[in-house]
Amino acid sequence: MTTLIQVAGLRKTYRSSFGKPRITALDGVDFSVREGELFGLLGPNGAGKTTTVKILLGLTRATAGEATVSGLPVSNPESRRRVGYLPEGHRIPGYLTARQALAIFGRMSSMDSESIARRTDLLLEKVRLSAWADVRVKKFSKGMTQRLGLAAALIHSPNVLLLDEPTDGVDPVGRREIRDLLQEEARNGTAVLLNSHLLSEIELTCNRVAVLRNGKVAAEGTIDELTRKSPKFKMVATPIDETLLSSFRESGAGVERVNGHVVLSVTDLEHLNALVDKLRAQGGVLSELSPVRSTLEDVFVDLVRASDVMVGGTEEVTR
Repeated sequence: MTTLIQVAGLRKTYRSSFGKPRITALDGVDFSVREGELFGLLGPNGAGKTTTVKILLGLTRATAGEATVSGLPVSNPESRRRVGYLPEGHRIPGYLTARQALAIFGRMSSMDSESIARRTDLLLEKVRLSAWADVRVKKFSKGMTQRLGLAAALIHSPNVLLLDEPTDGVDPVGRREIRDLLQEEARNGTAVLLNSHLLSEIELTCNRVAVLRNGKVAAEGTIDELTRKSPKFKMVATPIDETLLSSFRESGAGVERVNGHVVLSVTDLEHLNALVDKLRAQGGVLSELSPVRSTLEDVFVDLVRASDVMVGGTEEVTR
């Protein structure tokens, strides 16, 4: 598959107040997004996500490193010709109707009137705004405005989508529909870079993610790779009393009661089987034993906490 977004060794520093050190926003960031891929860019506030997107859009220049879109350096305006962008907290003039707003975005993308009309009808249907096509935007809810913004980003059939919090303010049904729409775009070959604080949405939507921390890529991989199985297992059995749990602890297992079941931390499968043997030896009946998988939120929080520790030590703070 063709790589449509390529970032290599990207650095960005900003001047600070007189006498203070320069602020490092990006410190050697590397990642790529291929055609047909949904890529999540995650990180706490100040990690460098917005700076990265601004560089890809040509809104700011990198201090060092390279960034290309559709094979062209981001310094070339042609790299943005087929890029769709939805910023966080975007605003569409309230006096425009949805149809008028999309027509303006279409004309700015050099589309002809016939293509604009065709894409407008198609996209308004996809984002559930067909019945609101000729209603002024000032009457739209936040979720409706967000869906219209996504339609505006898609009006010119881009092959690269840069989306900042696309489901912000959207109800659960709307989030599902937007997720389905983005996955459809990816199936058609669009490269989607998604920036969101809704980690559950990223987990359901994206193929791969990169977590930025203090201007660097702290982790990158598929959702499965980042949320790989931990040495913890959920055990549902009867009876489970304190005598049994004490014997588990004496064998070196971690034991935690959670909502009527037990989460066991073990060293290996042999250790786990020994615990099952203890249960059965005491007349217990096992009804469920399953591995506990970390969520993307678990991974994210662990990385952010690690960042706090490093900032308290020797790592430079990024803004």
